[in-house]
Amino acid sequence: MTVLLKVCGATSREDVELLGAAGADLIGLWRGVPGGHADLPPGRFTALAEACRAAGAAAPGRPAPEPMLVTFLRTPAAILDAARTADVRWLQLHGYQPPGVVAAIKRGWPEATVVKVLHVTGDACPERPLLASYERAGTDLFLFDAVGAGGRVGSTGRSLEPDVVIDLAEATSRPFLVAGGISAANRTHYEKVAAHPRFAGVDVDTAARDRTGAFCARSVADIREQWRASPDLEGVIP
Repeated sequence: MTVLLKVCGATSREDVELLGAAGADLIGLWRGVPGGHADLPPGRFTALAEACRAAGAAAPGRPAPEPMLVTFLRTPAAILDAARTADVRWLQLHGYQPPGVVAAIKRGWPEATVVKVLHVTGDACPERPLLASYERAGTDLFLFDAVGAGGRVGSTGRSLEPDVVIDLAEATSRPFLVAGGISAANRTHYEKVAAHPRFAGVDVDTAARDRTGAFCARSVADIREQWRASPDLEGVIP
């Protein structure tokens, strides 16, 4: 399996079709992100998850992109209800949910792939003391993301330093994704990260858009092309 490209924040069928055709492997759909610019009501979340699965027909020879729930919800029952209703099996816990939430989700739906975001400010990560607990709870992948001004999390556009990423990766035993200012242009800056044996891929939002804020197929394709020049991960991703 090659390096994963996740693009976050789709809000329409047109977004999903563009991202699928441009080569996104995972499309982040926001649900339970209060005040978020891409937060989706239940019906639209389900409709866009279905659109993701149908997008493969528009790109023959390429698998349909997987929809991914991106949520700040903290109650396992609410997270599972949102995911199961839309049949979304990739769940990104993008908040400060404790390990017990991960454990409850995995008990309720063992087949789900749980991605736990680790929030990084400079070289500090508040979840670091809990990494072993998150792993025991059943976390499948970690996602390293930079915290923005005022503690803002998600789609901050801020970048993580490669040495910080490597240090955090070495404190875990799970595959990891990297977010925060990732683009086609800075692929070489992350050479050490891309060469790490558990590097699983990248998560982008801002860099996948044009100056108007709309998703741009050329930008997504460029990111895919640059970041796919990385080690093969067959057998690593769940």
